[in-house]
Amino acid sequence: MERRIFLIATEESGDRLGANLMKVLRQRLGDGVRFEGIGGRAMAREGLESLFPIEELSIIGLAAVVKELPKILGLIKETAIAVTEAAPDILVIIDSPDFTHRVAKRVRAKDPKIPIVNYVSPSVWAWRPGRARAMLKYVDHVLALLPFEPEAYRRLHGPPCTYVGHPLTEQLASLRPNADEAVRRTESPPVLLVLPGSRRSEIRHHMAVFGQAVARLQEQGVTFELVLPTMPHLQEAVVDAVKGWPVQPQVVIGEQEKRAKFRIAHAALAKSGTVTLELALAEVPMVTAYRTGTMEAWILRRAIKVNSVILANLVIGENVVPEFLQEDCTPEKLAAALRDVLGDTELRKTQLEAFGKIDGIMSTGNQPPSARAADIVLATMWQARRG
Repeated sequence: MERRIFLIATEESGDRLGANLMKVLRQRLGDGVRFEGIGGRAMAREGLESLFPIEELSIIGLAAVVKELPKILGLIKETAIAVTEAAPDILVIIDSPDFTHRVAKRVRAKDPKIPIVNYVSPSVWAWRPGRARAMLKYVDHVLALLPFEPEAYRRLHGPPCTYVGHPLTEQLASLRPNADEAVRRTESPPVLLVLPGSRRSEIRHHMAVFGQAVARLQEQGVTFELVLPTMPHLQEAVVDAVKGWPVQPQVVIGEQEKRAKFRIAHAALAKSGTVTLELALAEVPMVTAYRTGTMEAWILRRAIKVNSVILANLVIGENVVPEFLQEDCTPEKLAAALRDVLGDTELRKTQLEAFGKIDGIMSTGNQPPSARAADIVLATMWQARRG
């Protein structure tokens, strides 16, 4: 009997997770599986014909979301109808909770027999903790990328949650240096990475202050080789923004070039987010920062329930990475912290020691995350059929 699996991923990171999951599910189920849903290029290569291009949901910023709300609500309704009409053996929603959870609620209300797995937990441990308990009504199992998340769901009385592993743990060879690259990490001038973000709004908020921070470093007599990795869709905006920098960085484009620079980097200045976990796995000491719009900052300050917003700190369980948020994100403070991580200091030694523990903390044994995720998807599907 053909098994029908409906997947929803609306961002590039979720698209990659969905594609890897599809590969394993096809290995397990052979030709007896049919995939339907929403995804990007990676999932398309695995045979998914998306209901609509995921670019239609690439909306950033509160004002933009409000403006596009009728369109978003229409796509949520359209997607939920498509799921219930397909009547799949299971629905897998991947990240993007503002979209995927609204679809899941509609599907559960219309057809409670369809099991629903949530791949990538929303940040219930950071803000809106009440979501965990609310998810019991429409999610049967949560697949967590971070090792501390299952305990958070138990504490918050949410649905069953299993740590399946972060995809970055499968990419260590591309993050860590070979012998020659390790030597370059110790040579002068040290390579300093600047990572302002992967969204246009982040570029807008971070580029000027990051440029001023590295200028102050240079004024203070600190020598370094400045490298700014970015992605093709941001190249024009980044190149334009660095024209006014007193210190001109080498701008490198694409994921492969970024990883090559990670392997020789001595330190980094990065905006908060997944990149901090990448840098920790690459064992690159860092200073982190984040700026956003005034209204969004006001909302986040009242919503956040953790003592650090830096993913590397949360995974390690210690605040070893300094973070400078909103009004604390100043050229003076960033430059002073960068001097510390560039030098032979206690801050640098503490970070490197903490980063050395991260493999053990994030270990999934010998099983890759996509295989662990597929096991739970299939187990949830079989259990629903028996029920």
